[in-house]
Amino acid sequence: MIFIRHGETKGNLEKRYIGKTDESLCEEGRQRILKFADGGKYPLTDFVFLSPMKRCRETCQIIYPSCKMCVIEEFREIDFGLFENRSYKELEDDINYIKWIKSNGELPFPDGEPRESFIDRCYTGFLKACDEINRSVRKKNPVVAFVIHGGTIMAIMSKICGKSYFDWQVKNGCGYVVEAVLKDGTIEVDKVEKL
Repeated sequence: MIFIRHGETKGNLEKRYIGKTDESLCEEGRQRILKFADGGKYPLTDFVFLSPMKRCRETCQIIYPSCKMCVIEEFREIDFGLFENRSYKELEDDINYIKWIKSNGELPFPDGEPRESFIDRCYTGFLKACDEINRSVRKKNPVVAFVIHGGTIMAIMSKICGKSYFDWQVKNGCGYVVEAVLKDGTIEVDKVEKL
């Protein structure tokens, strides 16, 4: 399995909290993904699962233009609530943001999605993808890509590999290659490498 974070958006470059905001890739993000793809960074794949959001669809079209794709609604990024589309600079005096920072990101986002619910949602989407792999991919050891969000990668990796949610942060256009076996509804992870 290949987990790839989408390319940069204008909001990413401005260091904004971009969750439910449905931004397209910016030109810099598009060019970086194209450069990575042309340079062979991304392994070939048999099937691609992706978030329904524009930035993931556009990234997927650049990396895997002719692959069979399946959109998983549960792979949408987290809703940052009152922090959505705002930068840390804009929030630095906000009492809710100060409390959230002091909690090491453990408090829920005000008027946003609680992290535990987000992790559960992403994992539910991952299990749907695993079911689809079992149904649709007839190859013995298929290579499957996920073109998703940084938070979605963090949620899935923390669930299937353990460690803290924040241990799985990844830059735009980067991700992880995971060797795993799907067996009787469970995932046994053998190996994890950075992409």
